[in-house]
Amino acid sequence: MRTTFLRDVATGLESAARSSQRNLIRTRSSHLAPSTYRSFNSETRRYNGYNSNAPKPAAPASASASAPAPRAPATQSNFTPKAAPSAPAPASEPTRSLTNGLSDPPPVLDESEKQVDWTRSFHGISSQPFSSEAAAILTQEIPFDDIEVKPDGIIYLPEIKYRRILNKAFGPGGWGLVPRGETIVTGKLVTREYALVAGGQLVSIARGEQQYFDPDGIPTATEGCKSNALMRCCKDLGIASELWDPRFIRKYMKEMAKEMIVEHVVTKKRRKHFMRKDDELKYPFKEVVIPGQSAVRK
Repeated sequence: MRTTFLRDVATGLESAARSSQRNLIRTRSSHLAPSTYRSFNSETRRYNGYNSNAPKPAAPASASASAPAPRAPATQSNFTPKAAPSAPAPASEPTRSLTNGLSDPPPVLDESEKQVDWTRSFHGISSQPFSSEAAAILTQEIPFDDIEVKPDGIIYLPEIKYRRILNKAFGPGGWGLVPRGETIVTGKLVTREYALVAGGQLVSIARGEQQYFDPDGIPTATEGCKSNALMRCCKDLGIASELWDPRFIRKYMKEMAKEMIVEHVVTKKRRKHFMRKDDELKYPFKEVVIPGQSAVRK
């Protein structure tokens, strides 16, 4: 009986405690504001919905899928090591322009050498005259057929004919031109001094000159300069001396030359033109006949 009584008392106390706890919770809930209560419930539902829709973590991959693929066995590479780069070639000197001069001074002879330094010496000048046979060849009158006329009216003897006269008088190798200085190149002109030596003695000294119009023509101009110096030196030997005689020039121009007005067929420019009577006018010029004048003035 006593045990049953104690059990009933414990059950009653437990029921009373539960009832008191429910009343306490209900009392506290009644003091909350309606908006706060609704907001709390709304946020709670949203939070619960978010958690319910959250993606579940993926299942771990199988061991066979996560295992790395077997690597192919390494093969021998075809790589060939490159040779070390060679040292750069030394920079070559820039090409020197010929317009700055040719830097070709005559060689300097040693004083102990037993030969004449023709670059400085006047050895044998006027020491003895040439033979009468050589003098006759040098001073002979030039035939009219050997003389040419330039378009500006100047008469001249081609330089090759000076060489023929020297070869006839002294023989090939019996004469020569010796440079007496360095070649001088200006903007439009090449000039150099030469000495004519014949029979082992100095004959004459003259400076040759030749114009050029393009730097590529400087080598050709140096040859023309040498020929011009030869022509000037030959005047001292009496070769073709009549070409500087005014009376001979007038006589030759009257008998062998003609004067006319010509026109350039491309540019249509006109100018006075001289030529030998037995020569023909060549392209690109043509003769222009002026009314009241003859076609050719003789």
